[in-house]
Amino acid sequence: MPDVQCFFRNFACVKRYFVYSLLCALPAISVAATAASDSVRPAHKLRGLEVVGVKNDPAATAVAEPVTRISGAEIRRLGIDAIKGVGEIAPNIYMPDYGSRMTSSIYSRGLGARIDQPVVGLSVDNIPYMNKDAYDFAFSDIERIEVLRGARAVLNGRNTMGGQINVYTLSPLRYQGFRASAEYASANSARIAAGYYARVSSSLAMSANAAWGRTDGFFTNRHNGEKVGAENQASARWKTVWRPNQALALTNTAVFGFTDQNGYAYAPVDTRVIAYNDTCAYRRTSFADGLTVAWAGKRVVVTSNTSVQYMDSRVDLDQDFSPEEVFTLTQDSREWAFTEDLFTRGSRGKYSWLGGVFTFYRTTRMNAPVTFKDAGIANLIEQNRNNANPEYPVEWDTRRFTLGSEFDLGAAGAALYHESALRLGKWTLEAGLRLDFEHTTLSYNSRCNAGYTTWHMLPDGTRELYSHTPIKIDDGDRLSKNYLELLPKISAGFAFAPAHEVYASVSRAYKAGGYNTQMFSDVLQQRIMEVMGMTQLYTLDQIVSYAPETSLNYEAGIRAATPGGSLQAELTAFFIDCRNQQLTVFPPGTVTGRVMTNAGRTRSMGLELTAAWDITHDLRLRGSYGFTDATFRAYNDGRADYRGKHVPYAPTHTLFAEASWRIPALAFKGITPGVDASVRGAGRIYWNEANTLSQPFYALAAASLSLSAERWNLRLWARNLTATDYDVFYFMSMGRGFVQHGRPRELGITLRVNI
Repeated sequence: MPDVQCFFRNFACVKRYFVYSLLCALPAISVAATAASDSVRPAHKLRGLEVVGVKNDPAATAVAEPVTRISGAEIRRLGIDAIKGVGEIAPNIYMPDYGSRMTSSIYSRGLGARIDQPVVGLSVDNIPYMNKDAYDFAFSDIERIEVLRGARAVLNGRNTMGGQINVYTLSPLRYQGFRASAEYASANSARIAAGYYARVSSSLAMSANAAWGRTDGFFTNRHNGEKVGAENQASARWKTVWRPNQALALTNTAVFGFTDQNGYAYAPVDTRVIAYNDTCAYRRTSFADGLTVAWAGKRVVVTSNTSVQYMDSRVDLDQDFSPEEVFTLTQDSREWAFTEDLFTRGSRGKYSWLGGVFTFYRTTRMNAPVTFKDAGIANLIEQNRNNANPEYPVEWDTRRFTLGSEFDLGAAGAALYHESALRLGKWTLEAGLRLDFEHTTLSYNSRCNAGYTTWHMLPDGTRELYSHTPIKIDDGDRLSKNYLELLPKISAGFAFAPAHEVYASVSRAYKAGGYNTQMFSDVLQQRIMEVMGMTQLYTLDQIVSYAPETSLNYEAGIRAATPGGSLQAELTAFFIDCRNQQLTVFPPGTVTGRVMTNAGRTRSMGLELTAAWDITHDLRLRGSYGFTDATFRAYNDGRADYRGKHVPYAPTHTLFAEASWRIPALAFKGITPGVDASVRGAGRIYWNEANTLSQPFYALAAASLSLSAERWNLRLWARNLTATDYDVFYFMSMGRGFVQHGRPRELGITLRVNI
């Protein structure tokens, strides 16, 4: 292993050769049209090649890789209504449901963080989502989901250390007609959706979808009696597929989304009662459009995926989560992102390849003022200052003031990538390289206009005016960083029997670095304390940015199936050596901001097992289990040494099992009943680096009873049947611990109609 590590970390000697060889391998790219979004599935063969617009299609992978596929029927049966529902079904993939739709943390194989960069990539109809704040959206007519587990850096680059999730919506080429659904469930939750799919001609098809949903939420703010988690959301999608001739296929998808949500269900650990006085809410408007153009030549397929994405969001937060008038945050942001992925794939005899160029540009303008109120001024500013110098106490001029923060964040990048595969009898050998360059910028302005009065305490207990000090802070700067990463991968597979294969791979992956914008109000507060004669606990230079996270990934597995494929199973083992792992922590002192920092080194190892058994055409069993042991090898934050401690927030175990039975023997007048039962679980989950707080393993049971006819399906369902008591999130604010409780038992009814 040391020799392999040496090769993968010393890339200077191969960078020049890699770029030269990659450019030589991409002569067909110049003939591709520009543009990107929906997948062009292998639909028909063209001069010996299939038109393939999906770069990450597992069916086109030369060497087997761990993948979890979830069909549209399974999505509907399991009630998966958002990306968070995929967690646990794919082993070692965990997506806790807390906060709001903005909080889309994903943990995979011991990797992941609460804020900023994701560790698992997401694409919807070939649109790569550039911001994980947009990951959590309501599903409508999803055809299938593919979870590619493990590092996917060669083809996908940044932020895919833990995997890649591909979501594909229903194509009007594969279905024509009208589809509608209506659902009502606990917490006065309702949802309706409708879609129309039509062939305009033999080569042109279109579809239009719209959905609306609402809920009262499952928790109550005891301070004002309002529901927490109440939401209204809507979405619309227009999809066009055009195949003008045998060599060309184009697909365009335009998606609009809106959500208005009341959150957050955070309660102090000691009381476990949600009670705060100021507004907590999240609102998001989003739009994305993507175009895929795939052209098939005699021996190559050239594909262009182009996308444009826009997101306008607002967060209102009672940052102290208490009934007191301490402080609030309002964060408005507007973001644009553009991506272009141009690649070619082909084969000649036993040799096949895929290579391409990827570019992106992302710009975000954010305004995030923090308003200090009476209790915040008294407890966090005046009290701290007066305890340090009681002879000359201070008094703030007003009982409310604002710390203003404005940010312009930019990121642009380009990448060259290539994979080659060679089949030698039962052996398949594969190698790939990716050169990733990224340029990031941060322009900021932090402001405060306030003042305070200093008094002199006299021996008789009275006080006299000593001085008045105005506070005028106007800080600003422009920062930038460049990152260059070379990401190699080698893998091998051996088919020792039909539908039986063993495989192994070694790869390097990374997660992008960034800037800690959420700490600027605390830094500004420290500047105020410095003006008042107190020592700053930290400065902007100490926490403004964090470095990329990198990993070496070792993986081996075996995949087997019975003749006909009625029984399929896969076992995967992995070892990850991670450097500069990004962790969300809280700096010293009574602060509310969160800061991303880099732990020195961690290691993660574990197992993943998946199995599916079609006992009959109507009876199916499916299950998965994931085990991860992720610990710090070197991490000292200056207050404690955490070597040997478990990495927080990533569960040690994930579990999923399902039995589905359609019962034709009980059919009556064309109506067939069915039953489904499932269980999913996760834990132990450590909440802090010291491992003193944790959530034990918990399991959630679900079941449904369905009636199906040719054109409709009625399903009665229940989730968390046993009303399991568990926590999904823990954090610190102002030196106090908070948790969010898991969702209680839910009951619902869903009707689907196809015409």
